[in-house]
Amino acid sequence: MKFFFKVFIPILLLVGGLLYLSFQPAVLTWHDAAPIDIENSAPVDGVRIAAIRTGAIHSRAALAYRGGSFKEEREFIVGAILVLHPRGNILIDTGFGTDLDQHAQFSPIILRATTQYSKGRTVAQQLADAGFPISQIRQILLTHAHWDHVSGIPDLVGPSVLTTRAEAAFINSDNSAMDLMRSFGRVPITPINYRDGPYLGFETSQNLYDDGSIVIVPAPGHTPGSVIVFVNTEDAKRYAFVGDLVWQREGIEIPAERPMLSRLLVDIVGSEVRQNIVHMHRLMKRMPELVVVPAHDSRVWASLPQFPEALKKSADEKAKPHNKLESSPSK
Repeated sequence: MKFFFKVFIPILLLVGGLLYLSFQPAVLTWHDAAPIDIENSAPVDGVRIAAIRTGAIHSRAALAYRGGSFKEEREFIVGAILVLHPRGNILIDTGFGTDLDQHAQFSPIILRATTQYSKGRTVAQQLADAGFPISQIRQILLTHAHWDHVSGIPDLVGPSVLTTRAEAAFINSDNSAMDLMRSFGRVPITPINYRDGPYLGFETSQNLYDDGSIVIVPAPGHTPGSVIVFVNTEDAKRYAFVGDLVWQREGIEIPAERPMLSRLLVDIVGSEVRQNIVHMHRLMKRMPELVVVPAHDSRVWASLPQFPEALKKSADEKAKPHNKLESSPSK
C-alpha cells in the first residue's frame, strides 16, 4: 500500500495536472516562417457551393480548442459541401449516412461518452428531395476518412472517392480510426496526385480542373492524408475547407490546438497539426476575404450558401434579364 501511495499517486497527480493544463489557453507561436505568396484566381463561371447539413454532434467548446469553456455548449455540425463545376460536380465529405446509429459506434469510446449526436436527413435524401441525381456528382473528395466524414458513402453509389495515397494507405492499415471505412468493402478510390507546384505557401498542390477553382493541398497530422480544399467561386468568393485541422474557428483565429485529451484521441502527428494551424492563421491574416471553414463549426456553416436554396437562387439570378445600356446613335 505504501508503495502505491509513493509511486502511483504522484503519477496520477502529474497526469491530472498535465491534463488540466492542456485545457488552459495557449496561443500557438511561430519563428522564422517563410513569406506566403498570395495567388489571385479569376472567378470561373458556373462554380458555386452549397452546404448540406446532415446532423450534429453536441459537445463543449473546451474539447475543441485550448481555452474553450466547459460551460459553453457547442454544436459540431456534420455535413457535406457540394461544389458545382461545369466540368463535374464535387462533394466534399459525405456527412452522416443512413446507418448513423451503427456508424457512430466507430468513434472513440471517450468521445461517445462525452458527446451526443442528432440526426438530420442524409445527403442522398436531400439530393433526392431536390431532384438532384447522385449521377450528377463526379467525385467525393474526402478531407480525411474518419467515420463522421465517410458515413454517407454507402448511400452515394456511383461517384468515386478522391483521396490522397497517404490516406488510402491509412485506410488499409490496422488503425481502428479507419474501421468504418474498411467495413464498406471495396470502394472505388481515385488518388490525388500532387502534380502542381506551391500554392498559398503549401509546398505542393493539385489544381483539380486546371482553372484555379478547386485546389487541393496536403495538410497531414490529423490523419496522414488530410487535405485542405480551396474553392474559388463565380462570385469571387474564396473558401478554405480545412476539414478537422480545427473543429471550431477559434482554432485558426487564436490560433490554438485541441486540448491534450482530444489530440490523443484523434490526431496522428500533433506537430504537423500545429504547423498547419499556424500556416492557416497567417494565411487568413494575409487574406481577410478568405472564408476558412472548419468541418464542424455551425456558426461558419450558417454563413455559407445552403442546399437546396443556393441552387434555386443561382438559377433565378441566371434567369433574370440583364439591362443593357444602349448607346445613342452618333450624329
